[in-house]
Amino acid sequence: MVSLLLFLVTLMGCGTSGHERNVLSLHGDWDLAQTDTLSSIPVDFEYKVPVPGLIDMASPEIKMNQAGQFEDRLFWYRKTFTIDADDRQVVQLKINKAKYFTRIYLNRQFVGESPYGFVPLYFDLKPFLNGNGEENELIISIGCWNNLPDSVTNGWDFEKLRYIPGIYDDVKIMLANKPLITNMQAVPVIEEGKLRIVTGVEPEHAGQQVKLSYLIRESVSGKEIATGTTTAGKPDNDGSLNFDFSVSIPGCTLWTPEDPFLYELELATSGDTRVSRFGMRSFSFDKDKGMAMLNGEPYFMRGTNVCIFRFFEDPDREGLPWDREWVAKLHKRFKEMHWNSIRYCIGFPPESWYEIADSVGFLIQDEYPIWTLGTSHKMGGVTPERLSHEYASWMRERWNHPCVVIWDAQNESITDVTGEAIQLVRDNDFSNRPWDNGWAAPQAGTDCIESHPYRFGQYRSGKKPSEEGPLKDHFSEISSPDNGPNERSPAEGGEKYENAIIINEYAWIWLNRNGTPTTLTDKVYENVFPEADSPARRYVTYAKHLGMMTEYWRAHRQCAGVLHFCGLGYSRPEEPRGQTSDNFTDIRNLTYEPQFYKYVKPAFHPVGLMIDMWEKSITPGRQLIFPLHVINDLPNEWNDDVRVYIRNEKEVISEKYVSCNLLPYGKEIKEITIDMPINTGAYQIVAEIYANSDTVRSIRDIKVD
Repeated sequence: MVSLLLFLVTLMGCGTSGHERNVLSLHGDWDLAQTDTLSSIPVDFEYKVPVPGLIDMASPEIKMNQAGQFEDRLFWYRKTFTIDADDRQVVQLKINKAKYFTRIYLNRQFVGESPYGFVPLYFDLKPFLNGNGEENELIISIGCWNNLPDSVTNGWDFEKLRYIPGIYDDVKIMLANKPLITNMQAVPVIEEGKLRIVTGVEPEHAGQQVKLSYLIRESVSGKEIATGTTTAGKPDNDGSLNFDFSVSIPGCTLWTPEDPFLYELELATSGDTRVSRFGMRSFSFDKDKGMAMLNGEPYFMRGTNVCIFRFFEDPDREGLPWDREWVAKLHKRFKEMHWNSIRYCIGFPPESWYEIADSVGFLIQDEYPIWTLGTSHKMGGVTPERLSHEYASWMRERWNHPCVVIWDAQNESITDVTGEAIQLVRDNDFSNRPWDNGWAAPQAGTDCIESHPYRFGQYRSGKKPSEEGPLKDHFSEISSPDNGPNERSPAEGGEKYENAIIINEYAWIWLNRNGTPTTLTDKVYENVFPEADSPARRYVTYAKHLGMMTEYWRAHRQCAGVLHFCGLGYSRPEEPRGQTSDNFTDIRNLTYEPQFYKYVKPAFHPVGLMIDMWEKSITPGRQLIFPLHVINDLPNEWNDDVRVYIRNEKEVISEKYVSCNLLPYGKEIKEITIDMPINTGAYQIVAEIYANSDTVRSIRDIKVD
């Protein structure tokens, strides 16, 4: 057994004792054993497994059961290390995230346990350590999702199959002395150009006066912005000291997805030092306008979803979620689509994903892995009080990330449990981020609600669209209650609220990466798009219709955000087939399906177009009149001509130019009159602009007959 050499990351700065916080990373290969759930610590560890990672990455391979799942087993991780900690008062193990049900043993002594699978876990190792220079044996056991008590969340997802266990985020040992910095919250107050700093400190003894030093610097350049000290800690009931003070940041640069400027806050006592990145930004929803507000200005959210727990079950996943270069490239590819927002959907990726989103620049709707799909599945024994402990740990880990702008309590569920849990914890976040509560009632007027207008789902049962076409059926009357975005659970009658709306799922026309329909869309293609009888034809059909729906929901300005579903998930074209998919053809190289890139990218351009016409056929020579919507998501004016033309496969038949002058965040609707060709055949009506070096088109295929 090879001992892990101590790797110390010393946080230098304003600490004064020489006992700054040090961190031992346990990243790398661990020994692994598996037993039944009643077993004690095994003697032999015959496997190797990476941390962070999942059990299916073990070598040699660990077999699943006949149902293709990992169930009714314990997995025992083992790592040895030596550490110099005799002069340290605090030796704490942090497991960023592990599933399911974690138990800790150090030198064969039981340290502690936690059933939580989606939040950081902390354990005190100091009483169980061997002396300096001696080897320590750390053993972490985890179980399987089906063995969890029903009093905690288990990440149930109707589309998942395998629920693969594993320590899927980093493991570290922290060494420090008291006074110990137990938490820190960086709260931007951009209206005053200040950073509010809220932190807890555990003193060496009751009544001790603690001097807390602070340093604020630019993250990239290292330029110091502000330094100072304070002794204004107020005693709490548990003996800790609470510090709450503000520091001016003159001329601060605000964080946005377009300019993700980051600072660092370093706090220090005589025994401990702690550093966190932050961004100077505010985020809220304007209920009256139904808009998101970033740094006090309107901000239209355009984006996608990442279903990381589903991607964990993708056949081509391998070690990609823990490859930092791949994750950074993924987010940059999202940027290419004109997306500025992501919902991390029904589960949390590793912490490094949030660090990358901070740096690349995305607004994250961070969704807790709860999905009951209406009231069809209950919350089991999960109580608001128990769930609030999970929520509190989640918030504490994320609240300094400027990318995290919405706490999302659950997905598509109708329950009082999540709402009551929100009320127990929402005051913990001094930045007062808004919440999303799935299909349950919003908990404040400043919160948002999610809408999933899946218009094409109705065709699974054999229903066919009218002769005018499915989009004509859906979108011809925006004033119709059936066509607005404010949908709740169809099973509950579609209750409506007045809060700002985010459409973070829509379409229901998914294709697997190889162009085959999913289990949810095979009947849709059969009943609505019978002509799409090959992967190539389906790719075009999918991309064009997704682009048109994106144009529609964006152009009518009824929602604060439009987020495509989904940017990253699984693709399961083989049995058992999957229900949804993403839009890559090569997941390792992050190659988009070309038709998706061609038609959907322009639909998300900040300066957008929509031809508000949905007919499939028009009589020859008819004078056609339709509204053309032109929208501007940008904070500056946009003035140019829109080219509107009719073309066939060979040539442009007719064209005209329409002048458009858009105010910041503005919209215009132009009435377009154009004569249709007198010759029958297949044509396209196209509206086209050039904006920020991009060609943006809205296209409608039409038959003249």
